[in-house]
Amino acid sequence: MSYPSTIQQLVDSFAKFPGIGEKSAQRFVFYLLRQPSQELIRFAKLIMNLPDAITVCRVCCNYSEKNPCAYCVSSSREQSMICVVAYSHDVRALERTGAYRGLYHVLGGTLNILDGVTPDKLRIKELMERLRNANKKIQEIILGFNPDLEGESTALYLSKLIKPYDLKITKLARGLPRGADIEYADDITLAEALKARREL
Repeated sequence: MSYPSTIQQLVDSFAKFPGIGEKSAQRFVFYLLRQPSQELIRFAKLIMNLPDAITVCRVCCNYSEKNPCAYCVSSSREQSMICVVAYSHDVRALERTGAYRGLYHVLGGTLNILDGVTPDKLRIKELMERLRNANKKIQEIILGFNPDLEGESTALYLSKLIKPYDLKITKLARGLPRGADIEYADDITLAEALKARREL
């Protein structure tokens, strides 16, 4: 017995979400079926309002309710550095630390030739335009990507593009997280920890 058409269509829609399989999609749908109708209407309205309520900041390409976004217009942000990240949720993760007070640029992904994500599919052109129009205000570019193949290749590609601007180019340090046990760390993490060692 298959599900009624409406349920199956919802399951299929949820299953398209990143990291969500058929089983998780089914759990979402049956959770929704147990909710009061007013909660479902509120949820549906939030989704329907997304295109009108959320925009892409014309400066940093982050999702925002205002254009330019709160980070770009804030006078308390350090204007001399831009942290380039893949996605908007990376901005949130960095902000949670309270350790970074500079500006951001959201690429919208990382290079992945196998999946068809080429440089023209990312917001690299917008970043280069920002650097051209910066009038020497920008002094450092931080490449804040995941330490995977796509993140590393994106960082390498961008560093070559940015080099002619004579800016300081840095990337997030890699290595052992606090509380980690050296005995159980993988070889790559240990190697990165050794490379990123610092003087006490």
